[in-house]
Amino acid sequence: QVQFVESGGGLVQPGGSLRLSCVVSRSIATIYTINWFRRSPGEQRAWVASSTNRNTSKYADSVMGRFTISRDNTENMVYLQMNNLKPEDTAVYYCHTTEFGWSIWGQGTQVTVSS
Repeated sequence: QVQFVESGGGLVQPGGSLRLSCVVSRSIATIYTINWFRRSPGEQRAWVASSTNRNTSKYADSVMGRFTISRDNTENMVYLQMNNLKPEDTAVYYCHTTEFGWSIWGQGTQVTVSS
């Protein structure tokens, strides 16, 4: 079963940037879709962005134009570049995929946007 380890979260001021990293335990070329989700305080996890191994990407409306998802197939890494961060982006961010019908999650990394 594939495993994810996220990192790169932290405290940033509004308007700032962060890049989240997700280490994947096996070749990501074999994983069709890898997603980033986030869970804000008091809310359910929400989908943020997706990347496929056919080099297509999709984004939630709330992050479109500010966030960019990317893959590094040689390093088996997935990234989420987050620019122009807003307080409402505060959340725990998770890597996710589905494998054989099961949802697989990383442990998450905390992002806090505050002045």
